[in-house]
Amino acid sequence: MRELHWAAGLAAQNLKEGLNMKIVPVEKAVGQVLGQDLTKIVPGKYKGAPFRKGRIILEEDIPQLLEMGKHKIYVYELDKDELHENDAALALAEEIIGEGTVCGEAKTGRVDIFAGRNGLLKIDVEGLSGVNSIPEMVVATIHNNSVVAKGDLIGAAKIVPLTIKKTKIEEMKSLIEKNGPVITVKTLNPLAIAIIVTGNEVYSGKVRDGFAPVIESKIKTYGCEVISTTYLPDDKQMITGAIKKARDAGAQLVVVTGGMAVDPDDVTPAAILAAGGRLVTYGSPVMPGAMFMLAYLDDLPIMGLPGSVMYYKTTIFDLVLPRLLAGERVEAWDITALGHGGLCYTCPDCTYPRCHFGKSR
Repeated sequence: MRELHWAAGLAAQNLKEGLNMKIVPVEKAVGQVLGQDLTKIVPGKYKGAPFRKGRIILEEDIPQLLEMGKHKIYVYELDKDELHENDAALALAEEIIGEGTVCGEAKTGRVDIFAGRNGLLKIDVEGLSGVNSIPEMVVATIHNNSVVAKGDLIGAAKIVPLTIKKTKIEEMKSLIEKNGPVITVKTLNPLAIAIIVTGNEVYSGKVRDGFAPVIESKIKTYGCEVISTTYLPDDKQMITGAIKKARDAGAQLVVVTGGMAVDPDDVTPAAILAAGGRLVTYGSPVMPGAMFMLAYLDDLPIMGLPGSVMYYKTTIFDLVLPRLLAGERVEAWDITALGHGGLCYTCPDCTYPRCHFGKSR
């Protein structure tokens, strides 16, 4: 009697969910969708459900099912216009990913998405919201513009119910076809970088330079080559000349350090502009890094770095550099958007990038 009540309850629940079930011999269940959790008990050792509702029965499952005393089981009958959660999750994941990403296998209606190479993660945030607005499917990712390594988990696609109408998958595909992939990983291309260290104290030898070692350490992490390191006083004409010389020598990025404050001797911003640079920003809503400057001399990016880059482990430099290495042309909007998440706690034990810093859209 208890078993009849349980079976009736299971049938009622699945009827409520709009699912049809039937009883079949386990030998004939291969390829079908399990309609119930199946519990296995080993007295004193184990009790659990090795077979969960929604699992697709495999040929190799049959011996264990028979060993558990399961000769007949409930399976779902999918309508022609329905997809099982695993098939739908895989279709969802494969549709939303682009270059530099790979999918894992489908399990319980979820497919994990991994970085297929080292690079810069790009999330189409509006496209992601569009997909998540379609009922019964969800996609979660880590933050846009994160630097990732091959094999890193960067997202997951999940189908909420056990089955989903094919029309919803088609709706999702139409959205992606219109807007493009939601998740991609851009390659970071090493650049030839010229470093120009400014400051009367450093140039005269009164103060030991702390800038160049920090910059060199960070850019070498990305395989970049330092083609020159030049030390100059706070002299506008000399700094301007050094920028042009670096460009003529084949620099693909010029980093000018020091002289970014508002003191009378701080002439670096004026020197960058005098070189013919187009100003993108002088000042950023990122701390550390509020006095950051970015300009372009034709296609050559020039970064003016404030003293905070030398003193703090993670700064505006760590947020902008990967985007330049990914071939992006960073503009004013990109910098202003960094204000959301742009305040660093400057923790004693830095956990970046596993923290909020720089996690804007």
